Amino acid sequence: MSLQAFLLLAAALFSTGVYGVLSQRSIVMVMMGLELMLNGLIVAGGAFWYHVAPVNADGQVLVLVAVTVMALEMAMGFAVTTALFRARDLDETDGAGDLKG
Repeated sequence: MSLQAFLLLAAALFSTGVYGVLSQRSIVMVMMGLELMLNGLIVAGGAFWYHVAPVNADGQVLVLVAVTVMALEMAMGFAVTTALFRARDLDETDGAGDLKG
């Protein structure tokens, strides 16, 4: 595949994620939008790295580390969301605004 195809895929993922974050009020849906945005960035970064230095595997390792960190971050986010829902029966972003320090 060409670099343009990868960048088009990354732009589609990122723009779908931005729409999901800005249009939804549910915490879970906002987190899913953020996940799509991060996936778009990872696809673009991996594509650039592959087309700049296809012999080195550094880009592939970086993508694997980023995906692992992203999975951990989303697991912790879902844990916080579950705790909020159980403690205060909150499932929308407006109700969680009082969590600020």
